[in-house]
Amino acid sequence: MKTLTLATALLFTVTVVICQPEVPIEEWKGKTILLIGAHPDDDSYSMATLGMLNANGNDVHIAILTTGNVGTLDPKLGMMDLALIRKQEEQAALATMGIPTDHYINLGYDDGMLEYEDKKEVVMKLVRLIRTIKPDVLFAFDPGKGGQRWHKADHRASAYLSADAARAAMWPLMFQGQITMEGLEAHMVEEYILYDSADKDKDTWVDITGWEDRKVDAMSKYVSQFSSGWSDYKGPELSEEEEKEVKAQLRKWIEYKNGIPVEGFRYYKGLPDDIGR
Repeated sequence: MKTLTLATALLFTVTVVICQPEVPIEEWKGKTILLIGAHPDDDSYSMATLGMLNANGNDVHIAILTTGNVGTLDPKLGMMDLALIRKQEEQAALATMGIPTDHYINLGYDDGMLEYEDKKEVVMKLVRLIRTIKPDVLFAFDPGKGGQRWHKADHRASAYLSADAARAAMWPLMFQGQITMEGLEAHMVEEYILYDSADKDKDTWVDITGWEDRKVDAMSKYVSQFSSGWSDYKGPELSEEEEKEVKAQLRKWIEYKNGIPVEGFRYYKGLPDDIGR
């Protein structure tokens, strides 16, 4: 009975939510960071934060679930062509932030179809990734706090798949073959930075002063998404005039609080079971 009581007390202690990082994100060093997104360019929600973390000596990894192979209105582009274009765009964007190519992985699912994929298979792959990389912090779409956060289809699926994988990764009997046959270990993610949160749920603001231009430069690499390339793709290089126009528009997307450029998130620490509470 004493053992059960102690275990219950420890579990309660772990699940207590801390609404703000004890150490500001701008000061993080030596952490392993994993971002899980649905599409190439989903890193845009936290691009400057990722670049800053990488520059400050953290180990940043990016995992994208789909190839983005239907995200265009250009009738000349096929799915295979677009998948390659979007891979190259994301790698160029991450390089702008100093994040190496070998820290990028794409699981290869079709754009727009993620919620119809075999969920067990997707979670298993994400669990393997978490157990391999062993992140201290997981960046993911916010599934919502106290109520479901509405996202478009792939983003919605990504939010829940990421949370489910984080939960499964910590239990050694879940996908046990990864441990007994592959030599991996169960891993508990300790902290979560949730992006694309509802405005009322955002509680953590990262000061990206000095990173604004690099964020704009990085996002401008997504020519097929944030320029006329969306409907008429002519290649990765923009004309000088259009590049100026695109960067001016991207600059307007940067959020400011009290005159300071920021990226906003919901921070969570604890068991993934309570990530939506």
